Amino acid sequence: MTATLQTRIDTAFTQHFGHAPTLHVRAPGRVNLIGEHTDYNDGFVLPCAIDFETRIAIGPRSDRQVRICACDYGDAIDQFDLDAPINPRADAQWANYVRGVVQVLLAKGLALGGMDMAIAGDVPQGAGLSSSASLEVAVGQAFNALYNSELLTPTDIALAAQKAENSFVGVNCGIMDQLISACGEADHALLIDCRSLTTQAVPVPAGLAVMIVHSHVQRGLVGSEYNTRRQQCEAAAAHYGVKALRDIDVARLERDAAGLDAVVLRRARHIVTENQRTLDAAQALSTGDLQRLGQLMAASHDSMRDDFEITVPPIDHLVAILQAAIGPQGGARMTGGGFGGCVVALLPEAVVPTARAAVAAQYRAPNGDAATVYVCHASAGVGVV
Repeated sequence: MTATLQTRIDTAFTQHFGHAPTLHVRAPGRVNLIGEHTDYNDGFVLPCAIDFETRIAIGPRSDRQVRICACDYGDAIDQFDLDAPINPRADAQWANYVRGVVQVLLAKGLALGGMDMAIAGDVPQGAGLSSSASLEVAVGQAFNALYNSELLTPTDIALAAQKAENSFVGVNCGIMDQLISACGEADHALLIDCRSLTTQAVPVPAGLAVMIVHSHVQRGLVGSEYNTRRQQCEAAAAHYGVKALRDIDVARLERDAAGLDAVVLRRARHIVTENQRTLDAAQALSTGDLQRLGQLMAASHDSMRDDFEITVPPIDHLVAILQAAIGPQGGARMTGGGFGGCVVALLPEAVVPTARAAVAAQYRAPNGDAATVYVCHASAGVGVV
């Protein structure tokens, strides 16, 4: 898979730019194992980087032009000048992720030079596995490696990538996607404190697979409902007189609930309990307690269904199929913003065929499509290849 990416970008680079690349960089996609909608509440998340990635072949130029060949879009070309205003393109969204990162790095005062780039990736698009964050982080690393002697830390690159997505692309994402793509560690998940941005590597037991199952349920309401959930969480934090729901526990939640709207209380209960589940899941994963991990993943899914109300019946059915197939040897839950998308399962590699067969036999999306299954392993973050 990775060799194919390498061949594609090297071939495209030589073909379009007339010489061989100088350097290669890569940045992975990610899946969130537990900790849903906690990031914008200053809480905890437990993602891992996956072995699907964006790869870029790069070479310096003697002028101030940046030329990009997008191998995944029919070798489409974008070109812009570092000394002219960098504006979004309405006709090529992929180019805006590159342009946005470059604009943010220039605004930070980094010394950038012209560059030729050929880009390809195998992170499934539209599956909620952060193909966009992977691209942004890889672009940041390209300029960091070629022109800045890797002065930027992985966290610096992640923050620049997030700012590009927020201010240039126009998506109000949290920091998790970019941070795990930049800071991931092979064979580890990463417990991220979204307030301090401190991270703790959590070992993934040998022989444990990360299975991502794309439901093919279209996520129709995710934008408007996401904004509503954010507002409800902010209203709950204001009710309790705290900066964010991260700052209260379940006892405080229940003790001081008088006067709080019943729906808002349910939303807050999900966040408060999910933060604790995420901390507990990191502990269970590090000790290899797969039964406890499965219980926490099941409780997380139930909370998303009943308190946060972001699952849909086909997703609940898919989770139930996986939980039954895996039993006490791991767990499954919806992952991502909600209303469709993907389910993540943690299970022994030996159980993968059983789980895959159960999904194939028992699940169909509302449009009749079978689920798409990706089997991944926890991978390293951004780097030079």
